[in-house]
Amino acid sequence: MANNYVLDMIPEKDPHYFLHREVIDNLERFENLSKKHPVNILVTGKQGCGKSSMVRQFAARHNRPMAVFQVGILSEPGQLFGELRLKDGETYYQRFLFPQAITTPNCVVHLEEINRPEHPKALNMLFSVLSEDRQVWTDDLGLIRVANGVIFFATLNEGEEFTGTEMLDAALRDRFYVISMDYLPPAIEAEVLKLKTGISEAQAVTIVNIVNKLRGNTQMPLSVSTRHNLMIAEMAAAGASIREAIVYSLQMSKDLLESILLAIHVEKGESQVSGYGYERY
Repeated sequence: MANNYVLDMIPEKDPHYFLHREVIDNLERFENLSKKHPVNILVTGKQGCGKSSMVRQFAARHNRPMAVFQVGILSEPGQLFGELRLKDGETYYQRFLFPQAITTPNCVVHLEEINRPEHPKALNMLFSVLSEDRQVWTDDLGLIRVANGVIFFATLNEGEEFTGTEMLDAALRDRFYVISMDYLPPAIEAEVLKLKTGISEAQAVTIVNIVNKLRGNTQMPLSVSTRHNLMIAEMAAAGASIREAIVYSLQMSKDLLESILLAIHVEKGESQVSGYGYERY
């Protein structure tokens, strides 16, 4: 289990993280609502579009401790709380970090890939902690009450391309507000690449234009995350050509990628699409 996180650690602010103004406004509303009653937020979107980063930046912005839990490793109900273990021929109950996190005031509790548990019933005990009552009983730990101000964020990737995922239970999903995210607009994505890696504006624009052509290729669209864009930009900053950086950063056949790059006839210096509505968070 993920029980090695330190709860008094507040994430560092990223000065180059951008969000749409509407999302920023709603995150501020959720922050205010959390002072009145429990708040749960489900963040959906394409792989690598900044969902987990948004959760970290929310915690950083509001000076909240944060703990992250990988739902994908859960194989049975209650496993978030702890499990029986064997030592010197005797069994004992090992308490995990989750109970500590949810009883820490104002903690941001991040449930990563909430639709990817090894066993679908592994999430059953979450119903209680995500409800208005915000408490759960376990035989080993007794009654656990969620502390004031705790906010639960859950992130998920949805789509047939994500193996091992399940449709999120409707009753569980009903307990969340929902934020839907997408890739950054090209102008903002280029700005992020430039700020984070130090490449030139021309290089950043070229990378983003190429990637967006790959994403929009009608014959074989590629899901290229902002994370992969940063990998490409870092290679370019290290001296690779943009074509080399793309070929060696994307996880697909070099020959196939080369053929797609040739087919789309990429031109350097194409105009950027507006990034209207986005700003640093």
